[in-house]
Amino acid sequence: MILILGGTFDPVHFGHLRPALEIMECLGADEVRFMPCRIPPHRGAPAVSAAHRLAMVERAVQGQPGFMVDRRELEREGPSYSVDTLESLRAEVGDQRPLCLMMGMDAFGGFRSWHRWQDILGLAHVVVAHRPGSPLRDPEDWISEAATEDPAILRDTPAGAVFFRSVTQLDISATAIRAMLRRGESPRYLLPDSVLEYIRLQGLYADHPGDRSARFA
Repeated sequence: MILILGGTFDPVHFGHLRPALEIMECLGADEVRFMPCRIPPHRGAPAVSAAHRLAMVERAVQGQPGFMVDRRELEREGPSYSVDTLESLRAEVGDQRPLCLMMGMDAFGGFRSWHRWQDILGLAHVVVAHRPGSPLRDPEDWISEAATEDPAILRDTPAGAVFFRSVTQLDISATAIRAMLRRGESPRYLLPDSVLEYIRLQGLYADHPGDRSARFA
């Protein structure tokens, strides 16, 4: 089983990493593929380049068994639509290997606005990470029909299920981290030290990059 987590990762932080680890262990997934997107379809352009975002994710996942980086969305022109990514990955792994697309509850709330959203469940399961005690209220019929509480169904079938999983939700956002960095404040303990060190060395997100040597002490 492959678990897929896409995003801008601008920058990657523990709010991405911890839920991915918990869901990987819950489902018994072989690997989690972090997929930095090139052009996000549903939000503004990332604050830093694709090369920097890729480098930060590579540092963040280093040393964690099962975590890896997949570059395919960065190497594809145009908006980074999940359905295109899943079609590409499905062509590589075949029809029978389970694929699970992971997202948060907020993203799932807008799922029907996604490009060719109806085709996604034919390619993968959808795994929705949510805060403890806050499952989806009044799900639509298509969700109720696809929903399962049994991880074995996701392991034994290639696609088609919707699985809700309570995870440790860390109240961390990339937007808040970027704002802290612009103010010259340290975001330590919100993201891996290796990522913070890369940000410091590259002068990312700072209003005055020339000042970077004095930051993050």
